[in-house]
Amino acid sequence: MCDTGKVQVETMKSDNVKSGMQQAPHRSLFNALGFTEEEMRKPMVGIVSSYNEIVPGHMNLDKIVNAVKLGVAEAGGVPVVFPAIAVCDGIAMGHIGMKYSLVTRDLIADSTECMALAHQFDALVMVPNCDKNVPGLLMAAARINVPTVFVSGGPMLAGHVKGQKRSLSSMFEAVGSYAAGTMTEEEVCEFEQKVCPTCGSCSGMYTANSMNCLTEALGMGLQGNGTIPAVYSERIKLAKHAGMAVMEMLERNIRPRDIMTKDAILNALTVDMALGCSTNSMLHLPAIAHEIGFDFDIAFANEISAKTPNLCHLAPAGPTYMEDLNEAGGVYAVMNELAELGLINENCMTVSGKTIGENIKGVKNRNEEVIRPTSNPYSKTGGLAVLKGNLAPDGSVVKRSAVVEEMMVHEGPARVFDCEEDAIAAIKGGKIVAGDVVVIRYEGPKGGPGMREMLNPTSAIAGMGLGSSVALITDGRFSGASRGASIGHVSPEAAVGGPIALVEEGDIISINIPEMKLDIKVSDEEMAKRREKWQPKEPTVTTGYLARYREMVTSGNRGAILQNPNK
Repeated sequence: MCDTGKVQVETMKSDNVKSGMQQAPHRSLFNALGFTEEEMRKPMVGIVSSYNEIVPGHMNLDKIVNAVKLGVAEAGGVPVVFPAIAVCDGIAMGHIGMKYSLVTRDLIADSTECMALAHQFDALVMVPNCDKNVPGLLMAAARINVPTVFVSGGPMLAGHVKGQKRSLSSMFEAVGSYAAGTMTEEEVCEFEQKVCPTCGSCSGMYTANSMNCLTEALGMGLQGNGTIPAVYSERIKLAKHAGMAVMEMLERNIRPRDIMTKDAILNALTVDMALGCSTNSMLHLPAIAHEIGFDFDIAFANEISAKTPNLCHLAPAGPTYMEDLNEAGGVYAVMNELAELGLINENCMTVSGKTIGENIKGVKNRNEEVIRPTSNPYSKTGGLAVLKGNLAPDGSVVKRSAVVEEMMVHEGPARVFDCEEDAIAAIKGGKIVAGDVVVIRYEGPKGGPGMREMLNPTSAIAGMGLGSSVALITDGRFSGASRGASIGHVSPEAAVGGPIALVEEGDIISINIPEMKLDIKVSDEEMAKRREKWQPKEPTVTTGYLARYREMVTSGNRGAILQNPNK
């Protein structure tokens, strides 16, 4: 391409690497890539692919990426693929690998920012699916702020065991049942072979599906992005439309910060409450909000929960799955129910080029057993609650919609463990009994480091038949697959001397979810004496990325965002 004049509109970011005499060396490198002169005149659209061969939710993303490329090209752009990493939380669960899950959110955001700005893409299509790469890419989209659309790989279909739908949480609980002697090895093997029958993000309302659904609520994904199953051809069509949509956004100059506003994030939190999403959304929404300059206090959750009915009980809270939500009308049907109560800001812009109100108008709830109408909710309050008290002065988070009624108010003796492994050994060894409150500490953002998910201990409690009589609290976090009185994100965490570090074996812990309280029944004077004696634990990790992460990460109640430790 020897023409040194600009051949595209002045606003094209990629002109910085494609147009003018100064960019002749750059163009020589595009020639090395096989770019034609015609392509050099068109907008360059980055396709951020989380495809890999280790995460079941990502093994189909090559198909999604190819469909996005077709959509971009058909609409007049030049698609260029580059990668993003992803960890499978299920495979990483219960060992050192889980320390590397949450921390990848920031690696993903940082690396995507680097690639997008270094190569001056005009627009982006994000193709994530599981756990941390959805929020990581949402954070990156806010930073980069070029027209961006999200299209995920879609959820897995539910498995079927003995005529019942099942999912990954059933698998973990089956292991607990085996430890309790209530399930045979053959029965566990049947679960193992059947609970995860297709590719896709695991089929309950776990973290991956929670965040993919919230892309629709935020306005960053097209209708169905959160719910169309991975193996449906409709998912391929959605990907093509995502490629077309980003080109329209580019033409209209609609950018992520026009979409991900404070009102959009509050919409997402409202939808979160109605759906009964993973507690991890209370880490990710604050982190996304931080990227747009919105100081998200997790106490917002209680304000919004107080007026938002919980309309869905998807696994693990109930017997319905993502495919059921999709057939019932998906996220837009839930939002339409909420809009009738005036709980949704309908003026927020979306990647479709239309407002939320325009998008959800006329979308019907096709199954009132899956999406309850607002006149008959599962509860009048939302699926998450933030508990505070002398054990969690800065807050803690519980998935209220997955707690049985008899555990909504509970008092019991603390059984204290300084790591997840010790707690699991005690639970499976029969040392935890009805009424106990299992305390797992030094697993927070700094203490872990990395704030491990506690699906193994919560599943063991459920599998041992203790789900309606034993609570678990931690400064770590829980998988979206966890259920029961599982209270995470206890802040301040033990590693920085939070009250959870001062709990002793046998202390009475008081949990009152309706009143949003989490307390230890120990006098202030006694707690002060314990604080004087407390000494920080030596870090378990002193080298590599986790050590750097520990120095920069903030508390769970702030979304475990990273900041300069000198500030």
